[in-house]
Amino acid sequence: MLSLLLSALFTGVVLSVNNGLARTPQMGWNNWNSLGCDVSETLLLETSKVLVDAGLKDVGYQYVVLDDCWQDGRGKDGYIRSDDGKFPHGMKWVAQQLHDMDLLYGMYSSAGDMTCARYEGSLDHEEKDAETWASWDVDYLKYDNCFHRGRFGYPEISFNRYDKMAKALNATGRPILYSLCNWGEDYVHTWGVSIANSWRMSGDIYDHFNRPDDLCACDDARDPHCIAPGSHCSVMNIINKVAPYVDRGQFGGWNDLDMLEVDQGGMTDEEYKAHFSMWAALKSPLLIGADLRSLSAQALTILNNPAVIAVNQDPLGRSVARIFRDQNVKKDKYGQGEVQIWTGPVFPHDQLVVFLNAADEDLEITTTINDIFVHEGPEGSAAQTKENFDVHDLWANRMDTVTAGRILAREHQASLPQAKDWYNATAIPYKDGLLDGDSRLLGERIGSCGPEQPILRAQVPRHGIRMFRLRNLTGGATRYALHKDEL
Repeated sequence: MLSLLLSALFTGVVLSVNNGLARTPQMGWNNWNSLGCDVSETLLLETSKVLVDAGLKDVGYQYVVLDDCWQDGRGKDGYIRSDDGKFPHGMKWVAQQLHDMDLLYGMYSSAGDMTCARYEGSLDHEEKDAETWASWDVDYLKYDNCFHRGRFGYPEISFNRYDKMAKALNATGRPILYSLCNWGEDYVHTWGVSIANSWRMSGDIYDHFNRPDDLCACDDARDPHCIAPGSHCSVMNIINKVAPYVDRGQFGGWNDLDMLEVDQGGMTDEEYKAHFSMWAALKSPLLIGADLRSLSAQALTILNNPAVIAVNQDPLGRSVARIFRDQNVKKDKYGQGEVQIWTGPVFPHDQLVVFLNAADEDLEITTTINDIFVHEGPEGSAAQTKENFDVHDLWANRMDTVTAGRILAREHQASLPQAKDWYNATAIPYKDGLLDGDSRLLGERIGSCGPEQPILRAQVPRHGIRMFRLRNLTGGATRYALHKDEL
């Protein structure tokens, strides 16, 4: 029996994680956070144009994902239909328009009788729906968890429900990225990698940095099998929830921390920077949730930072891990406050260090080279503690809002990319840019760290972040493999 189970799981890995997709976390846009059910083909085409014209496609945002509310029931033949009023030219036509812009098309359904907005779901219709999406030239499926007829509560039950769609997608022969969205239920972090390219690990995010909310009742990282993952989960709630199993993500399968809230209006600029930086460092998919047709210049300068995106798209595929957490700091009006330090290896022989200040005041945060490389060897035993590093600030070269505003206003469109020299990951993949030492991916050198200068310290604003790439000057030692090998 055990050998049969292992064989089945191995087969799932070959078909899903090794489907050639999501070798780094997927990037793109999804309408749900800002627009909900207000969807149409016009929205998708206008948004796609902004992705291209604003340079967001160039830095890696390639999936345009249509969320809920596109369906119009099923025909007598059992095949799902799209709403002709919202999409008069049909879904295949929409996909072709996006493909002509060198973008990819994503769609949504739920592993239930209905979707979360009470439209037609895909439970027990997996094969026909997968065939339909493939015939429409769809490249991505977000698969939600509403109205599942009680088919949850034990890992094997949820696994089987989502595996059925994985098999149906694979059977179409079309490469469709599978974004599993069961809100972290039933220990998905232990089995999601065997069937999906990403898996949501918490309830739905909302646009707040750290406010507790009863609708996001699961706030104990020691209980990933929480009975009500809910919604209204703050940025800090999600960060703390994923901390114990950041090692579960790997090439082809990633912890999904939910869509980005940047430019939704509920957080400060520093909080949005911290939100974006942590999602990038934790190797979450980066799906913009804002309405790009009215994107602010300030938000664009967060979303288009190639030095931070390069961390997310890093060829090593390793998440940062938390090495320090201090809750004995000034609390805010919600009783929340803490300081964290995260670190992890990045390509080719470098190290990422993140200072996260969730306290209710500006603070100086300090760490040592021994602590930075504690996962390579405790108490200074890691070979890297004997090496020298240049310290680069990954936010120091953030685009100015004047340039961003001109880009969004489409002023002198033909000359803007050359004038700003923005990064184009299609022309120069992040791996090549890092090997070449492209300054756009390294940020600004601000100092050094090594045996003779073992302390790294920085002033970090309230609810803010400092993000450093330690650039190895000596070639680099062998790195510890952080990934969990489940099979």
